[in-house]
Amino acid sequence: MDPADCFRLPRLLLPREGIDLSRWAVVACDQYTSEPEYWERVEREVGDAPSTLHLVFPEVHLGKPDASARIGLIQRTMREYVASGVFREHIGAVYVERTIGGRARRGLMLELDLEAYDFGRDSKSPIRPTEGTMVERIAPRLEVRKAAELELPHVLVLIDDPGRTVIEPIGDAVASLARLYASDLMLRGGHVAGYAVDAEHARRATAALRELAEPAAFAARYGVPQGTPPMLFAVGDGNHSLATAKAHWDAIRASAPRDHPARYALVEVENIHDPALAFEPIHRLLFGVTADVRRALGEAIAGAKFVDVPSAAAMRDRVRQAGTARQAIGLAGPGARYCVLEIADPPSTLAVGTIQPFVDALVARGGAASVDYVHGDEALERLALQDGAVGLHLPQVSKEGLLRMVVREGPLPRKTFSMGEADEKRYYVEARRIR
Repeated sequence: MDPADCFRLPRLLLPREGIDLSRWAVVACDQYTSEPEYWERVEREVGDAPSTLHLVFPEVHLGKPDASARIGLIQRTMREYVASGVFREHIGAVYVERTIGGRARRGLMLELDLEAYDFGRDSKSPIRPTEGTMVERIAPRLEVRKAAELELPHVLVLIDDPGRTVIEPIGDAVASLARLYASDLMLRGGHVAGYAVDAEHARRATAALRELAEPAAFAARYGVPQGTPPMLFAVGDGNHSLATAKAHWDAIRASAPRDHPARYALVEVENIHDPALAFEPIHRLLFGVTADVRRALGEAIAGAKFVDVPSAAAMRDRVRQAGTARQAIGLAGPGARYCVLEIADPPSTLAVGTIQPFVDALVARGGAASVDYVHGDEALERLALQDGAVGLHLPQVSKEGLLRMVVREGPLPRKTFSMGEADEKRYYVEARRIR
């Protein structure tokens, strides 16, 4: 498929006027998976009000006995919301501004053609993952989607637009755009506003995206041979949700019309050069640990050196100061113990690539019962204090060169980075029909 044809302007459903958006919008369902108390607070905030909480499956509930009943209720609520007029339709692109921590991040809502998306390791499609996909994580999401009336997107997709030709001109003209919604977001989520993109700005943004996908410009930008298939969109957050949409479309495409709405997925597109967009590491949290993790690491990784530190803050500082001279990974726990693993000649160029094979092997042989992927330093350190838990604190991933690495080497190891901390993730506002 020509990369220039892999997207289109969306047809959206927005909450009707009068709905309390501060209770309607909840954070992405794959956040706070080790913190059920967060989702309990969300439930108390929302109560019986119309809310996207009733339309998504918070993954903190995965594996619970009531999972099937919860999925059925989600699907029924979708139908009820559509039938009862909870939504109003909007046709066309939406410009989104998300303000948190004094920074305003800019995005553009578009539909991506799943025919142009391949999440495989050797993907050469116009839409590609930035990280490896855990196929086993698709199945539970597919249970929700296959009978769902709607999709609600938390997928954030990156473009490499150093000239700021696609999204930023719309943001510069925001005063002239019609505002569709605006609200503070619950539980430290900041503020979000959405604006209708007029026809002329939509035309210019579309033309600018097509220029980014031009094969010769793509080859020059990344220093790859002429004729290399261009990548226009790189999935930054929500890769497993987009992979689920792809799996659903693949399952029905033989019997579906080519313009079936499930062929497309609604996403928010952001420019990797947006200064408000911060990349954060995704830490590893081991539960049910029976092995001596420090000893096991020393045996598994050649040249491992351990430096004991007096506090979590000292651990974070030493990892941060390692720079490129050595690879550093922090260990939190068991209990209030902290040290830093330092490796002069690491087996992978990224710390996550060094540690993930060790984590997988440790869990496989029973040295730990399970692993979770945690956003935020403080959350990791707090959770690592639990009995039988050990946290692995990973260094920050630089934005510079990330997409070049994806183009030239393929997807990074799974759960390498996060586009912001957990409370900076996308909150659900828009929906879209997929049936």
